[in-house]
Amino acid sequence: MDIKTKILQELKLNDGYTSGQQLSEACNVSRTAIWKVMNQLRDEGYDIQSVKNKGYRVAYTPDVLSRSEIASDMLVDYEIVYEEEVNSTNTYAKILAEQGCRDKTIVVAERQTQGKGRRGRSFDSPRGGGIWMTVILKPNISPNMASMLTIIAAMAVREGIENSTGLKCGIKWPNDIVCSGKKICGILTEMSSEMEYINYVIVGMGINVNIKEFSDDIKSVATSISLEMGEGSFKRSEMIAEVIGSFDKYYENFITQGNLSSVRKDYDRYLVNVGKQVSIEGNGEKYAAKAIGIADNGELIIERDGHPELVRSGEVSVRGIYGYV
Repeated sequence: MDIKTKILQELKLNDGYTSGQQLSEACNVSRTAIWKVMNQLRDEGYDIQSVKNKGYRVAYTPDVLSRSEIASDMLVDYEIVYEEEVNSTNTYAKILAEQGCRDKTIVVAERQTQGKGRRGRSFDSPRGGGIWMTVILKPNISPNMASMLTIIAAMAVREGIENSTGLKCGIKWPNDIVCSGKKICGILTEMSSEMEYINYVIVGMGINVNIKEFSDDIKSVATSISLEMGEGSFKRSEMIAEVIGSFDKYYENFITQGNLSSVRKDYDRYLVNVGKQVSIEGNGEKYAAKAIGIADNGELIIERDGHPELVRSGEVSVRGIYGYV
C-alpha cells in the first residue's frame, strides 16, 4: 500500500485529529514525508486542517478519483488501476488481462472516449459524470457459466448505489439498473476462453452519477443518481467501494454455489419486469409475454400463451410493452 493511501485511510478512520507522529509510525516514514503528502492532498482539493500539538484532519474530501482515494475506501482486496482517460475500460482491461494481471483487478477511468455497450453500442462517458470501471476476473468455472456474472454485477450495482446514496433502484433483465423507468447503469460482460476453460472475464459497469442533463436522443430513457436525488454531486470513490464490496460478496457466493440460487429471490424482488407484459425481440421474431422471474442460470422465465418458457440473455432484447422498462 502506498503512503498516500495509508494516510487517507488513517485520517478517514479518525473523526478528530491524527498526530503526525501517529501517521509517521503507521506509514513507517518520516514526519517530513507525511508533510509532503499532506501538501499533495491539498493540491488535489482536499481540505486538510493542521493544528500544532493535535495533528491533521480532513475537513472536506472532494469528488476526486485517484488510485489512492479509491483504495482508501475499499474494504475488499482488489488491485486498482486508475487512468485519467481511456478509450474503453473494457478494452483496457482486456490488455491488462492478456498481460497477466492478477485476478480481481479493477480498471477505473475518469473519462472514456469510446465507451462500450451491448450489441456494439457506444455511450458518452464525460469527465466527472459517472463511474466507468471494469472488473477483471479469472474464475475456475465453465465458460457457459460466465453470463451469470452479469446478474451478479447487476445485484452489486443496485445494492452499492442504495448503500452509498439511499437511492432505491430496480433491475431490468438482465443487467440494466433503472430508476423512474429510466436507465441509470449499463453492464457489459465479455470473456476470453478455450473450449472448457476461461482465460478471463471482464465485467464493465457504467454508472451515471453526477450527470445533470442528457442529449435529446436519450433523455427519455436515461437518468443519473444526481437527477433522481435532486442533489448536486456524489463522491464516486465511496460508491465504487460499496459496489465492489457488494460484488465480491455475491461473486464468492456464486462461485461456491455454482449458480444463482443464492441471489435468485432477491433478484426477482428488484426485477422491474416481474408480473408485467414485456416485448421479446430476437431470433427473427417479436412477441409479447409475461415476465415471471429468473431461473438459477439467469435465464428469464416468461409465460407465453399460458406456458412457461426460458429466454436467454444475449439472444433477445426485452422491453416493456409501452416503453423502455
